[in-house]
Amino acid sequence: MPVRRLPVRPDLEQLQRQAKELLRALHAGDASEVAELRERHPEPIDPASAKLADAQLTLARSYEASSWTRLVHAVRLAEAIWADDAETVRALVAGNPVLIHEQVLIRADSNWGPPMTYAANLGRDALIRMLREMGATDLESAAGRAALQGHPDTVRMIYELAGRPSLEEWSLAGPAYTLNVEGTAILLTLGARIVRENGVDWNTMEHLLGTDSRNPAAKHRILEMYVEHGLELPDTPVMALHRGRLDLIEAHLARDPDLLTRTFDIVDVYPMAPACSREPYTAQGTPVHGTTLLHLAAYFDELEIAQWLLEHGMDPDARAATDADGFGGYTALYSTVVSQHNFWVNYGSGRPDDASFTRLLLDRGAEPSVQASLKARLEKGHGGGPLREYRDVTALGWGERYDAKLFVSRESLRLIESRGGRR
Repeated sequence: MPVRRLPVRPDLEQLQRQAKELLRALHAGDASEVAELRERHPEPIDPASAKLADAQLTLARSYEASSWTRLVHAVRLAEAIWADDAETVRALVAGNPVLIHEQVLIRADSNWGPPMTYAANLGRDALIRMLREMGATDLESAAGRAALQGHPDTVRMIYELAGRPSLEEWSLAGPAYTLNVEGTAILLTLGARIVRENGVDWNTMEHLLGTDSRNPAAKHRILEMYVEHGLELPDTPVMALHRGRLDLIEAHLARDPDLLTRTFDIVDVYPMAPACSREPYTAQGTPVHGTTLLHLAAYFDELEIAQWLLEHGMDPDARAATDADGFGGYTALYSTVVSQHNFWVNYGSGRPDDASFTRLLLDRGAEPSVQASLKARLEKGHGGGPLREYRDVTALGWGERYDAKLFVSRESLRLIESRGGRR
């Protein structure tokens, strides 16, 4: 039976509706719901005579809660923390003291943590102090989540509550992953280090360079902060792109006139982040292995760098390398059709699907009907799945056939078709 997961901000009314829908399905003899009842309910209940309480218990256990009451407490606790309602939080925890150490969202894989950590995600300082007085001990995870979410004052307060411990071995990975400048800054100020006695914090570099967040200006600033705190970055064209340093890219171009036609191995794309380069065709959208700086600019949402490259003679139809099996040869246009940027647009981040990168390439003369073959697999964080092959597809066909539609820009497809692009 599938295990359900409470969302970050659960809704009790929705759960009540789910329980009623489950009860109706049980009375109707729905095979899958009957099977779930038999697996999760501790007693041999006749589905036709099941009561609402039976459906509620079955549903609660599918959310890994021991009872419907426990599930309701989880939702009410989350709601109270969001509302900064100290009275309700205190009453719930006082009535069931184990709540202070258990995951608010019940599931063990929740990174929002117990009540104090959950409150730290939201910068609820007064609640954090109250929960600490009530016996909460999850100070480290609370500070980490506050940094990840960009609440520097909360981080500093927790640091004081913890007795000002040494942060020399503290990970900067959280705010690196979310590209949070404020969170990174406060951790560095309090003593966290990107370069430790035993060397560079590779885990943080992997979180920064391999993040599925897209905020180029923030990534540039964080990398410069690392440099200011002793990190030596490799002097490569791709690292210059990661840093947003057009001056460094220009210097590389002056030394290497073939730079704008050069393709880069995935190991070059992720210097100092070996975990990101283990599987060359695993990506957040269109693969980057064997691609040019223009492809990489599209992948990492570096529109300004793409404009600079095109202004300095980059061919908008520069192709990726082709392997022995004929896979590769696609242009940066493919990288704009299927991308992590598009995921966030479609996920509802508030960004418009304006296809600005696709438009830039087409306006600079990109051929809309180039054909190429690709093989690609999503990262595990996005569901993983098998390595899929796409033979002889145009950029339009690539987008239409790509399995994970959240990564596809509908406006890019429309724009390419309007410019004469074929399938």
